[in-house]
Amino acid sequence: MNEPTAYDRPARYETAAVEVHTPTPIVPAHTAPLMPVQPGTVPSVTSIVLPDGRVVTGYTMEPAKPEPVAAKPAVSRAAVNVALGGVGFLAVCGGLLMLTAFITALTALITQLVILAAVIFGGWIAVQVFSASGHRDGTTVNIRKAVIKRNKFYS
Repeated sequence: MNEPTAYDRPARYETAAVEVHTPTPIVPAHTAPLMPVQPGTVPSVTSIVLPDGRVVTGYTMEPAKPEPVAAKPAVSRAAVNVALGGVGFLAVCGGLLMLTAFITALTALITQLVILAAVIFGGWIAVQVFSASGHRDGTTVNIRKAVIKRNKFYS
């Protein structure tokens, strides 16, 4: 039972040398160098006594405040769009209802005008017919039998 140990293992078990590469940060060429900015107010100096007796003096700094998260609206945008679509639909339906009422009224008006014209015209014709038989004053035309022979008219 010859099992290879750490000291007498074959060369195929040898590990290769490891190369370590340290990455270097790439700085974009277009960035401007950082310029120190003076604070708006001079911070106050504070001294702190540590438990072991040392005194640390320095400026007090305000903790960094994160940017406020954009508040979500109380109602979703999709719900607002659906509501606006409903309002628009109701406005269109109301307009269509008024349009149908207008067309119905216009149709009734035209029908009444046609009936009125028929009554007036019919009355005028009735007056003409019945008044013509009432009196015989006027021009009487006697129509005689005409004869046409060889393209000549004889009366």
